[in-house]
Amino acid sequence: MTSPRALAPKPSSKRPPRLARLRRGELPPDAEALARFLVGVTVVRELPEGRAFARIVETEAYLPGDAAAHSFHGETARNRSLFLRRGHAYVYFIYGNHYCFNVSAGDAGTGAGVLVRAGEPLAGIELMRARRGGIADRDLMRGPGRFAQALGIDRSLDGVDLCAPGGLWLAAPLRSTGPLVASRRIGITKEADRVLRFYELGSRFVSGPSRIA
Repeated sequence: MTSPRALAPKPSSKRPPRLARLRRGELPPDAEALARFLVGVTVVRELPEGRAFARIVETEAYLPGDAAAHSFHGETARNRSLFLRRGHAYVYFIYGNHYCFNVSAGDAGTGAGVLVRAGEPLAGIELMRARRGGIADRDLMRGPGRFAQALGIDRSLDGVDLCAPGGLWLAAPLRSTGPLVASRRIGITKEADRVLRFYELGSRFVSGPSRIA
């Protein structure tokens, strides 16, 4: 299934692909639609060592009033970026050892977002390998903590506008996105039965057990 959104020009074997920055108006207005939209989108990281980027292959939506969402009990200093208008980074630290990268959804004050769960490395792979300690390429970004680590995403990027120039931004897909599969979210206990996880069918970079990927 080809996404209806416009694709960036296909990569050339002679030169790097031209990345087309996404505009805020292209982002769907609610979290579930945004979670679907983001599968196939390119995440670009500008690092001192060079540029790295990847295709998103798996997401999870967290909606207003969702008991599993960090916004459920209202806005705090920690989750403030989740309440920004759609297209901003919300980065949090979890389990004392890794960061997770989310994209805020809805209008300012909504408190909804999309967790980026996994990605397919496209460029700057040597930089990702160095950050991930020599792990197999398939596992460089197969999980939310791994995704953030591979791209050097931490709390310093919390609140960054992903539709503006900077160290972290979103670009149009570099190729057509395959069929999407919807499933229950994983790794949570509250409202775990909600079908709000989306991933590209057939991608070997999707996280979780093979029975659900």
